Parts: sequence; structure tokens; C-alpha cells
Amino acid sequence: MPELPQPPTAAELRRDPLPLRGRTALVTGASRRDGIGHAVARRLAAYGASVYLHHHVPHDAEMPWGADRTEDVVASVREALADPGARVVHGPADLADPDAPAALIATAAEALGGRLDILVANHARSGRDGTLDEIDAATLDAHWAVDTRSVILLVQAYARLRAGLAPRTPGGRVLLMTSGQDIAGGMPGELAYALQKGALASVTRSLATALADLAVTVNAVNPGPVDTGYMSGEAYEHIAALFPAGRWGTPDDPARLLAWLATDEACWITGQVIDSEGGIRR
Repeated sequence: MPELPQPPTAAELRRDPLPLRGRTALVTGASRRDGIGHAVARRLAAYGASVYLHHHVPHDAEMPWGADRTEDVVASVREALADPGARVVHGPADLADPDAPAALIATAAEALGGRLDILVANHARSGRDGTLDEIDAATLDAHWAVDTRSVILLVQAYARLRAGLAPRTPGGRVLLMTSGQDIAGGMPGELAYALQKGALASVTRSLATALADLAVTVNAVNPGPVDTGYMSGEAYEHIAALFPAGRWGTPDDPARLLAWLATDEACWITGQVIDSEGGIRR
């Protein structure tokens, strides 16, 4: 049986201003400055990490909000770098391709010096969904391929990479994203998306157990309604009124939680699905 950790010394209790100094991270779906992935990447960079940004611009180009300029997203994250030795690199990948997740993990690790500590699986397929009457097999398969299958394959490739490090190398983190699909009335108008996000919530504890021997924690975050530019008008105001604070969440609201979960302060938290919803009243 492993020995219990000793109580921290006074010096160990003091916070490092750069708690992720020397760590490396891959953030998927970080292709828009209005998105959660961009906010998470900035937080990780500000905490001292080197970050690989994954993007798939064609997806955003098809959406009502449109695509952002990749160079602007990268520049924004670089601006947040706090450790002079840390770097920001980036690259595209269509994670609907079953071979893309393993290739992305390998590419990110190589770009970041051969090591990958933190995996933030933030990407998702948006739109092209529907109600029970509207969905079909193609819709279900398309969401499965991106929203769930690619995440599991990313975690698999990440775990194999971590297994090649010295036994129990600390700092391993896997962070998944859900969407509150299990709360109150669910998401009856986005069944394919809700189904796949529900699968990630369900598998979080199993993945945490599977990766425990690699000194990796696995958690999922439900960010609640976040203003990423996809809603406006009366519907926007209606959602805002459901929050005690009277406003939507911003991308940095869940990003603060995700970045903290990546630090050593959260090393005893694993297998959890955590809501970061600002107390929204459904």
C-alpha cells in the first residue's frame, strides 16, 4: 500500500504564482476568441504552461458565428504566456477522422518537447441536430464521431503516451466537457449532441479509474450557458434572467475552474462531473 503524503510544510503551503510552470497542455477546439477553448488556453498559459492549440476552421465557417482568424487566436494566447520558457504552438485536425486523435496527440507532444501533461477535450460538433422526430442515423453517427469517439481516442493515445514516462510522473490531467444534458429538462431539441455529451459524463469515472495508475486525474466540467456568440435577442435575455447574477456565463468562467483542475491543488479530485453554472435557475 502506498504511503500517505506527509502534511505540507510551510513553504509548500505557499502558492506558486505559476502553478503550471514546466507543464504542457493540448486544448482542442481552441479556434475562436469567443470560445471556451481559447479562454482555457489563455488561463493555462497565464499559469505557466506551454500550450498546443487545436483548431478545425471549416466547422466554424459553416456555423452562424463564422470562423475566426487562427493567427489572432494564437496571438491572444501568446499574449497570456507568463513563463518566458513556455511556448504556444498550433495545428489543424478534423477529429471526425478516426486516425486524427492519435495523430494529434503525437503531434502536440512532439511540438511541446515530447511530453504532454494536460489534455483538455473541448471540441464538439455544433448544429445540424434536431428533435426525436428530426434526427436520423447520419446525424447520430456524425455527432458520435466528433463528440464522443474522438474524445475516447484522444484519451487512449494520451494514456499510451503517459505510460511511456517514468512511473507515476505527476501532473497528468484529462479534462472533458459536458453540457448540462442531465439537468432539469435536458436538451430535447439537440438529442444527438445531448446523447454524446451524456456519454462523456457517464464514462468520466471509468476513465478516472483506468488512468489512476498513470497518476492522471480525469474530470468533466459542465459550463452551463456561456455567451460564445451563438444566441441573441429575446432568447438571450430570457436565459440571462435565469442567472442570479442576471448575466450569462463568460468563457473565462468555466476556464478558471478547468485551469485550477489542471494544477496540483486539484490532485485529489478525479472522476467528477462538476457544474460551473453560476447558480442558474431552471
